[in-house]
Amino acid sequence: QVQLVESGGGSVQAGGSLRLSCVAVGLDDRMYTYYSMAWFRQSPGQAREGVAAAGLGASTTYSDHAKDRFIISKDNDKKTLYLQMTALEPNDTAVYYCAAAPTTSVVSAPLLPRGYRYWGQGTQVTVSS
Repeated sequence: QVQLVESGGGSVQAGGSLRLSCVAVGLDDRMYTYYSMAWFRQSPGQAREGVAAAGLGASTTYSDHAKDRFIISKDNDKKTLYLQMTALEPNDTAVYYCAAAPTTSVVSAPLLPRGYRYWGQGTQVTVSS
């Protein structure tokens, strides 16, 4: 059974930084390399939205709000996904979720949640002004 375990959320002042981590448990090493991983976020009353995705090799996709401020990276040896967030704004306040799927399921729309098979439990990020 595959589980995604997130960590690294917290409370910061505007302009601050946080790094989120997501470890994939129960996914064998070979399969992990063929999976795409992504970060999504959801605020109260809002739909879940894509933040950034890491596909095969060095392929990455960013939403407009994450571009130039966030960096997604994937360590296949550790089966861990990261999201380095800088210049955080109050609008970034949300629960952040890690997601995983075979790349073939999400390659055409890596920032849409519908193709992702596995989800983490979420980690809260709160940015105060």
